[in-house]
Amino acid sequence: MKEYFGNCHCGAVQFKFKSFEKVEIWKCNCSICKLNDYEHLFIKHEDFILLEGEEKLTSYKFGTKNANHLFCKSCGVKSFYQPRSHPDMYSVNLKCIMNPPKVKKCVDFDGKNFEDSIKEI
Repeated sequence: MKEYFGNCHCGAVQFKFKSFEKVEIWKCNCSICKLNDYEHLFIKHEDFILLEGEEKLTSYKFGTKNANHLFCKSCGVKSFYQPRSHPDMYSVNLKCIMNPPKVKKCVDFDGKNFEDSIKEI
């Protein structure tokens, strides 16, 4: 396991986490992930630490309201959030990580059809 650091665009939200050096990411086609071209790296809650910016985060929930999308109030970037697919993990946007881990596998997840797709994972 290696320690990684990430942040939003303006740097107000900063975090660190532990992860393997080669990882699996998800690309989702749901209405919000597709618009942002979000690359999901799932990190266990206990391996993630928010260093700065808790007060800068704003929450957005839609649909089932089970996912908690967290955006920086200053720059609008969603660098991590609580997904409904992995309730014991955060989803970190691979694009928001400095010197990110290498991608060994990319899973195309059909978030448009979440209920059916999650059963297959």
